[in-house]
Amino acid sequence: MALDGIVISNITAELSGKLTGARISKIAQPEADELLLTLKAPGRASQGREACSSESEPVPGIPQAGASAQYRLLLSAGASLPLIYLTKANKPSPMTAPNFCMLLRKHIANGKILRVWQPGLERIIHFEIEHYNEMGDLCRKELILELMGKHSNLIFCDDKGMIIDSIKHVSAQTSSVREVLPGRPYFIAQTQKKCNPLSTSQEEFCSVVFTRPMQLAKAIYSSYTGISPVIAEELCFRAGAESSQSANSIDPLTRIHLYRTFELLMEDVKEKRYAPGIIYEDSEGRTPVDFSSVPLLMYQDLQTRSFDSPSEMLEQYYAMKNTVTRIRQKSSDLRRIATTALDRCRKKYELQSRQLKDTEKRDKYRIYGELLHTYGYGIEPGAKSFDALNYYTDEMLTIPLDSTLTAQENAQKYFDKYNKLKRTYEALSELIKETKAEIEHLESICTFMDMALSEEDLVQVKEELTDAGYIRRRYTGKKVKITSRPFHYLSADGYDMYVGKNNYQNDELTFHFASGGDWWFHAKGVPGSHVIVKANGELPPDSTFEDAARLAAWYSQSRGAGKVEIDYVEKKHVKKPNGAKPGFVVYYTNYSMMIDCDISGIRQL
Repeated sequence: MALDGIVISNITAELSGKLTGARISKIAQPEADELLLTLKAPGRASQGREACSSESEPVPGIPQAGASAQYRLLLSAGASLPLIYLTKANKPSPMTAPNFCMLLRKHIANGKILRVWQPGLERIIHFEIEHYNEMGDLCRKELILELMGKHSNLIFCDDKGMIIDSIKHVSAQTSSVREVLPGRPYFIAQTQKKCNPLSTSQEEFCSVVFTRPMQLAKAIYSSYTGISPVIAEELCFRAGAESSQSANSIDPLTRIHLYRTFELLMEDVKEKRYAPGIIYEDSEGRTPVDFSSVPLLMYQDLQTRSFDSPSEMLEQYYAMKNTVTRIRQKSSDLRRIATTALDRCRKKYELQSRQLKDTEKRDKYRIYGELLHTYGYGIEPGAKSFDALNYYTDEMLTIPLDSTLTAQENAQKYFDKYNKLKRTYEALSELIKETKAEIEHLESICTFMDMALSEEDLVQVKEELTDAGYIRRRYTGKKVKITSRPFHYLSADGYDMYVGKNNYQNDELTFHFASGGDWWFHAKGVPGSHVIVKANGELPPDSTFEDAARLAAWYSQSRGAGKVEIDYVEKKHVKKPNGAKPGFVVYYTNYSMMIDCDISGIRQL
């Protein structure tokens, strides 16, 4: 989800509360389209408590009277990822500051932020800054951040609204709507003629939304400034309206209900009643789906984490999103190699299965040969068929004959076909097992690539593909360094539980780390992790068994299913056949249980 007007409103409220009166102590430009401001806010007496005396120790987390708070504010006008949030992280800057950075240092270094505001619900934030010029006169400037996708910009203006400079110059050749150049007047380009959602009426809402021959959600977000497609979908969900229905076909009662829902949401924005949060695809909170400054009830079945600060929400969301993106980029080559090999194996398996099915008639040819040997003496020369009693089933059979051959020669011909199909069957039976094992191996590798949380987790996956011959090994004289370790969880009853991240770790856990009395868990019939519960010579309680089963369900190919069947058994009953692929085991006695995939309540160490 891109930053919409509601999230910008939330950020503006936070910055206004924390940075009003703050002085700009440092200005850096770590990237071509990014600023990092260090600000010192004036000291504020702690609210709700008396200020500590000079003899008492400061209370952690409570600002002292006269003390200043330091903040770092990141402002990015990147085309792909425009952002603004308070952060604790610092970023290295170039040795020579860019021109825009030097200009800001000249004008507003040590300047005081008087006001932070947002026009309407536009994706724009204004910073009104007071400073002294070279003559010692008090002046005012404005730093404006426009968060508008590829049109994002940082614009520096004087007190009369004239542009002094911008981090991106936009000439008339680039845009026919607005020039962003020094000496030009600053204004907000109204290219789409959207309405202000904070001051709309029921009549205006009905006239601009319900007269459009388009999907209802699209009609909402294309009519009002700062309303994103996600918020439009949320409004339809809250009002019980079908978002894909044509806006001009909505019945009058639903129109009124939708406007009231819209009005209530805008009241929350006006009154600054925000609820910043991130919605996660998984119960562990590792795969973010979306973020918002208002509750998204349409995601009520997914995991949601709330934040006190929109800055913290945005920093956390984009950090996790970048991690997931980076891992997917790093694994793209490995995934392509594995999926290509998997597709090839599946085609080979399908062909071998069809050929194996063709060998099912081999016994028919054997019976034809035996019956011709038994009854063939009565066949007349030149006969094209022969009826004989099948003494295996007591049924009459019609045996096709080659009229140019004798009965014995026809019998030998059928025996030859039988022997050929028999040899084919024996060879294919072995080949099809090998192909099936290869498919299962590659499917497990793909599953573990989906589970990878860091680049270190991919090292062993790449090594496994190399050992299997899918990747050519390059001898560099250096041994591959393995730093990835199995997941370690602790059950509510205090038992250690370990989860393999790949097939090599599965083998290591099961056959080198676990002892005979420990318990082994695995999702039934699908690729996944081996889960080991260290029993310490005891029989763990049922709740520990359930926790381990949930881990086995989550770390498997069936993690999205509601219920997953889990096999579990004492480790001493798990064996590895000779020559088996990594991670492949057999067991002939086991217990089973159906369990969900929710591991949110299990503590990870």
